[in-house]
Amino acid sequence: MPSHAPELLRRTFHSARGGDKEAAARLVPLLYDELRALARSLLRRRPPGQTLQPTALVHEAYLRLAGTEDPGWEGKGHFFAAAARAMRDILVDEARRKAAQKRGGDRERVELEGVAASIEPPEEDILALEEALGRLEKGDPRKGQLVTLRYFAGLSMGEAAAVLGVSLSTVEREWRYARAWLYREVRGGGKRE
Repeated sequence: MPSHAPELLRRTFHSARGGDKEAAARLVPLLYDELRALARSLLRRRPPGQTLQPTALVHEAYLRLAGTEDPGWEGKGHFFAAAARAMRDILVDEARRKAAQKRGGDRERVELEGVAASIEPPEEDILALEEALGRLEKGDPRKGQLVTLRYFAGLSMGEAAAVLGVSLSTVEREWRYARAWLYREVRGGGKRE
């Protein structure tokens, strides 16, 4: 990015925060390479065989972001938090669509007696993560937002602390808690023992 980019970004965010829709639309091209890197990182964590490409994910996220009436982006961190939320929603929608197809969609179910089938579950079940993250967000919205910032937006601890308006030590403590809580929820199916 050119050396004048930080000032251009600052002015563009300021204009977008003031309600300038064209300014909001100009942010995506300015941050496109970083958005693609974020999308690649998210898709790399998915099980093999997924069909969504980073470029398509960025473009779909842009369409969702562009439709936002009042984006409320205070800066780059807030923008990436919104982009990460849009990408998270897209990945969850795709996982739900694929799960419906695997269950046969609108096809008629035929029982097979005496046939044993074994299908390995994917390494990472995005739907289980989404359900657990939804429960975390209900109980503690800030920890849920922290997970979105760290996992889906790829923000550092310091960047997440700035977006959330809390200290670095608070973010570190809450990140440890949220990761352990989500691990337990996803691995245990959200069941209390």
